[in-house]
Amino acid sequence: MKVLVTGAAGFIGYHTAERLLARGDVVVGLDNLNDYYDVTLKERRLERLNRHRGFSFAKLDLADRAGIPALFKEERFARVVHLGAQAGVRYSLKNPLAYVDSNLVGMANILEGCRHGGIEHLVYASTSSVYGANTRMPFSVHQNVDHPLSFYAATKKANELMAHTYSHLYGLPTTGLRFFTVYGPWGRPDMALFLFTKNILAGKPIDVFNHGRHRRDFTYVDDIVSGVIGALDRPAAADPVWSSDAPDPATSNAPYRLYNIGNQQPVELMRYIELIEECLGRKAEKNYLPLQVGDVPATWADIDDLARDVGYEPSTPVEVGIRRFVDWYLEYYGR
Repeated sequence: MKVLVTGAAGFIGYHTAERLLARGDVVVGLDNLNDYYDVTLKERRLERLNRHRGFSFAKLDLADRAGIPALFKEERFARVVHLGAQAGVRYSLKNPLAYVDSNLVGMANILEGCRHGGIEHLVYASTSSVYGANTRMPFSVHQNVDHPLSFYAATKKANELMAHTYSHLYGLPTTGLRFFTVYGPWGRPDMALFLFTKNILAGKPIDVFNHGRHRRDFTYVDDIVSGVIGALDRPAAADPVWSSDAPDPATSNAPYRLYNIGNQQPVELMRYIELIEECLGRKAEKNYLPLQVGDVPATWADIDDLARDVGYEPSTPVEVGIRRFVDWYLEYYGR
């Protein structure tokens, strides 16, 4: 089938497009190649995707109100994996309007493209950040998430609400996936694993926020992609037992679903750093800092629903995943 993958030059988008192409799907990748981080890294990902005969690329901004519907009309996609967005909790404190354009206007344009393009299923990226001020662990999609702590999280919560209205009004099957701290080869340079590795190799100190007391549900990218494609292959359907008297936030009487997609095994940040040190054979100089504004001290995904519905089963221990990332980093940068 022909699949649109937005954010195809990004970390998760690249890996998702690779997997779809490997199984024989036709993939159109969309990305605006902005300079939020190293554009060369994005271009290198695209070079690898372009080796596949079934891949084509559209350089296009999600906020392009004329360009997005024109692409849908021309390509006639069967399904859409919407992973393009302005990412990052911390950057949303500095430039919130970038998140309005990409995450709100962009999502609206994708929804309209799906509505008028007769799309069979839209799978889109949400985030564990929507849990915000919640502290009951593990985080469940059946919990209320009305207290985000960053504007980034608020835009992603808004995406979930926008998707539900299109599922309700137009019968568009939509599935939102709340990603939990994804890591692995070809990762984003603004994320902890990349930053820690880079600074340790350069002999520079690493910033350790919350004085190292963070716990994160670190999830290897290959496991994430298995969940994304598993969800794509199972279009959302109405929940026959959904009740308006006791509404479940994760389902609906419309074809709408929300899932956590994580590893279900939180890791202490200090253990994470120890593993990087072991792989590099070097000790890190640590700069301990307080919890950042907009950040949360811990994440832990309840993935039971995704396991039940699509057979999702993460299988990559953090020890293996970090080794694979470090090996890729050393090869890519020639260290």
